[in-house]
Amino acid sequence: MASESSSLAGLTIATRLIEIGRQFHTRGWALGTSGNFSAVVSDDPLRLAITVSGADKGALGHRDIVEIDSNCQVVSGVGRPSDEAQLHVAVVKDRGAKAVLHTHSVWSTMLSEVCAANGGVSIEGYEMLKGLGGIRTHEHREWIPIIDNSQNMGELSHQVTETLERNPEAHSFLLRRHGLYTWGNDLAEANRHVEILEFLLEVTARTGGLGGG
Repeated sequence: MASESSSLAGLTIATRLIEIGRQFHTRGWALGTSGNFSAVVSDDPLRLAITVSGADKGALGHRDIVEIDSNCQVVSGVGRPSDEAQLHVAVVKDRGAKAVLHTHSVWSTMLSEVCAANGGVSIEGYEMLKGLGGIRTHEHREWIPIIDNSQNMGELSHQVTETLERNPEAHSFLLRRHGLYTWGNDLAEANRHVEILEFLLEVTARTGGLGGG
């Protein structure tokens, strides 16, 4: 019965990840094969449903979602999980997140380069900040750390963990010249965080953030 419940949960999560992928593609946040999305199916043992590598996010199907364990090994489904699966696992372990979403929008990618010398992007004073988990005032200052990108996923996941531990209040981070990572207590919250952060990053860029300040 437990196995059957887990399978049903995985199917529901996969369907939602497919919907999110198509939505993000339509909004220009995950064009082509960019981006990757995951959600926790079970905590003990840890199982994540995650998009496979190289999947077109505007045409995702159930074949494009696999289930992995804490070592990023496929335990259900066919295909190779996203190359960045280790980063998803790192976020889940450090933040206790139930969902991790990664987008490649124009604005997040540009800011991740322009603001790299500052070590991150600072955003404050916007009403939309109140859409982030635990934030109750527009006077909040949100710091989005920037991490240099790498194809060495073991090393990069270690950098992600170190960055999260140095920035316990952060709701997201940027990979340089790559894009945005955010998470949530469930897929709904993670999805909301993407919407809020993509809005704020675009506003920041359009109002002077691309000047490097």
